[in-house]
Amino acid sequence: MSSSEPVRAAAGTPVVRAISAAEHLAFVRTQRSVSFLQTPAWGRVKTEWRSESLGWFRGRRLVGAGLVLHRPVPRLDRFTLAYLAEGPVIDWSGEIGAWLDPLAAYLKQHGAFAIRLGPPVVTDMWSAAQVKEGIAAPEVRRLTDLPGQWGDPAGARVSSELRAAGWLPQNPQDGFGIGHPQFKYEIPLAGRTEDDLLRGMSQQWRRNIKRAAREGVEVTAGTGSPSDLKAFHDLYVHTAQRDRFTPRPLRYFETMFAALSAEDPERITLYLARHQGDLAAATVLVRVGTHAVYAYGASATDKREVRGSHACQWAMIRDALAAGCDVYDLRGITPTLDADDPHVGLVRFKVGTGGRAVRYVGEWDLPLRPMVYRAFDLYMRRRGH
Repeated sequence: MSSSEPVRAAAGTPVVRAISAAEHLAFVRTQRSVSFLQTPAWGRVKTEWRSESLGWFRGRRLVGAGLVLHRPVPRLDRFTLAYLAEGPVIDWSGEIGAWLDPLAAYLKQHGAFAIRLGPPVVTDMWSAAQVKEGIAAPEVRRLTDLPGQWGDPAGARVSSELRAAGWLPQNPQDGFGIGHPQFKYEIPLAGRTEDDLLRGMSQQWRRNIKRAAREGVEVTAGTGSPSDLKAFHDLYVHTAQRDRFTPRPLRYFETMFAALSAEDPERITLYLARHQGDLAAATVLVRVGTHAVYAYGASATDKREVRGSHACQWAMIRDALAAGCDVYDLRGITPTLDADDPHVGLVRFKVGTGGRAVRYVGEWDLPLRPMVYRAFDLYMRRRGH
């Protein structure tokens, strides 16, 4: 079977086939909100994986799309893990088997031993006030110990249907796995003003934003010139050493800015906060439609007191609001509310913005070749993932 040949499902369900990057991008542009991990450009960023754009068709009409990253299995290169991060972009409100069954058939025919996907579907939300109360309460250890401010029945239904169809949840206890986080922190922007957003922030956040302005911190936004990207990366490596994480190489960010900017000149922006000529903080914002994402951040240890990170965040939030975004996404948090847990500091930082903690359905695997999947699972466990 050729790679462009469609996989047909039962009558009335969409047909899945490979589509071009141009077709994929045209579909993305018809959507109000799509994860940047589901844009065709992201496949050009993840150079270590083979990427493929797939489309769901009803007749000639493209009704869904997904970016698949194919990860080969060590010593079994003819099989791949087919990964759709924060996707695919389909109608999750109906019966999902009609969408996922033809996807599974197509990918199995094209050498996948399993599919991993992360439905962009919310299960629960908690307000900033609830999260703060949870951190202050000794008996509350995790977000899930709090009563949900709002539970989405769609999330519960999607989880139930995935489990019934043989999909396996891949959500670790701390919320972070080898993929993308299940718990995030988001600020709703729709229908709000800058004053509304400031009022929603903690007193400490408002003070820090004012302090940065008083100290003369200047934030510039640009498309990532070679010199600016090098300055960001130097600070990012410093941050990685201080905070004990493994930094990505400069080449990764050069590829990311080139690929995303080529797809849309407003897709990715680099923010640099300078104080008296020195770089105090730097951040990266990615936007697709009405969804703005804080993707990366770095800060100078010796410039912490001028609050460059807060100045960058406020500049990104204001720009997202001005661009008509519905949400400003601060990305992952762990679900811990234990005051003694080192991860709670990140939760405190993000909760100061106002906003809300959000739990998504998370990532799920569907084994298509169970023996190969078990071997892969064992390999990943031995690696400590």
